[in-house]
Amino acid sequence: MGNRVTREDFEWVYTEQPHTQRRKEILAKYPEIKTLMGPDPHLKWIVSGMVFTQLLACYLVKDLSWKWIFFWAYAFGGCINHSLTLAIHDISHNVAFGNKQAKWNRWFAVFANLPIGIPYSASFKKYHIDHHRYLGGDSLDVDIPTDFEGWFFCTPLRKLLWLFLQPLFYSLRPLYVNPKAITHMEILNALVQFSVDLIIYYLWGLKPVIYLIAGTILCLGFHPISGHFIAEHYMFLKGYETYSYYGPLNWLTFNVGYHMEHHDFPSIPGCRLPMVKKIAAEYYDNLPHHQSWIQVLWNFIFDDTLGPYSRVKRLCKLAKES
Repeated sequence: MGNRVTREDFEWVYTEQPHTQRRKEILAKYPEIKTLMGPDPHLKWIVSGMVFTQLLACYLVKDLSWKWIFFWAYAFGGCINHSLTLAIHDISHNVAFGNKQAKWNRWFAVFANLPIGIPYSASFKKYHIDHHRYLGGDSLDVDIPTDFEGWFFCTPLRKLLWLFLQPLFYSLRPLYVNPKAITHMEILNALVQFSVDLIIYYLWGLKPVIYLIAGTILCLGFHPISGHFIAEHYMFLKGYETYSYYGPLNWLTFNVGYHMEHHDFPSIPGCRLPMVKKIAAEYYDNLPHHQSWIQVLWNFIFDDTLGPYSRVKRLCKLAKES
């Protein structure tokens, strides 16, 4: 349990991210993939159902004992909340209402944020653009752990702790790595979120509020669904910086497991990413991928060659804003 991982720095590369070239090649060979781009007409209804399910759960848990509050937060509510964060991920690419209705997408993300209990959607949108544009970019892609994380969380026990603390690092890391001015939308996101939290507290007391927030923190930490955080970009094989997962948990996570396909075509909604893999099968079938997020977490913890340093980094030039 005390062995340190052998990696002492990130995997620095001096090439462009692979997704741009692969996108060009696939579109040249299969132009019909363009028809998959555009909004998902079902997303708004699925997300609305999840939001109202959590509001109903708030009423149902208001008189439970604390142990059952935390049990249901981890086993049920947190799963929905984690899924909603991934819905917000899709919505950040404008797939709820399309690119021409950008404001509708922003406000719908705020609505999807409500059961999460903590304002999240506007800040996520602000930084997620950089994750796609500057994948692995030093000081630009805040999905990359800091040097401290790579240095300190280097034993199985510490890596397990790091997985529990993922929500903390994901929320604080941008402020250290690439701080940006607070936007008007972030302020509105916070005002709406805290207002709804207060209404829930006024109607049903503290327990439903704790149920929502605890579920978010617990299920974004050490939880089977959270395997996607590690599976997506941690370098399990040298030379590969993005991996897909084709297991059953995609049904609960808006197909976030189709991550190579998503980075190749971020404007295609999650529901259609399996069609990308089917159409352009020769581009994906022979690439390394995952079949189990639980296995990903196990390997990450106990494989001495894996840790927060197991990420590709590159120097990126800032793109000119249009």
